[in-house]
Amino acid sequence: MLDRPTPEIELLRTAYTAFNARDFDAVLAIMTPDVHWPRAFKGGFVRGPEEVRAYWTEQSNEIDAHTEPVAFHLEEGGQVLVEVHQVVRDPAGAVLADEQVGHRFTFEHGLIKGMEVCPLSSSGPGA
Repeated sequence: MLDRPTPEIELLRTAYTAFNARDFDAVLAIMTPDVHWPRAFKGGFVRGPEEVRAYWTEQSNEIDAHTEPVAFHLEEGGQVLVEVHQVVRDPAGAVLADEQVGHRFTFEHGLIKGMEVCPLSSSGPGA
C-alpha cells in the first residue's frame, strides 16, 4: 500500500467520492474523451464519457452500488490497483453483494483513461 499520495491517487479519491454521491459530471470531467470503462454488472465495455454516463444512469436505476477504496497500489507502467469494499443493493435496499474487489486504473495526461475490474488474490496486494 502506498503511504504517500500521488496525483493519480488523489484523482481516484475524488472520483470515488463523486461516484458515491452520484455526481457523474464530476467523475466524467476527470476522464479522457476515449475512456474505456467496464460494464461490471452487464458485461462488456463502454467507451467515451457519454456511454459511461448512460451505463451509470441505467445501473443506478437497477442497483445502488457504493464503492469505498481501502488501499491503493502503484503498479508498473503507472497503473494503480485500488482495493475496494463494494456493497451493492437492490432498489428495495436488500444487499446483493458485499465484497472486496480490485479496480485497476490507467491514466493519460493526468486523467483516467480506463478501468478494469480484477479479482484480488489471497497472495496479491493486501494479503
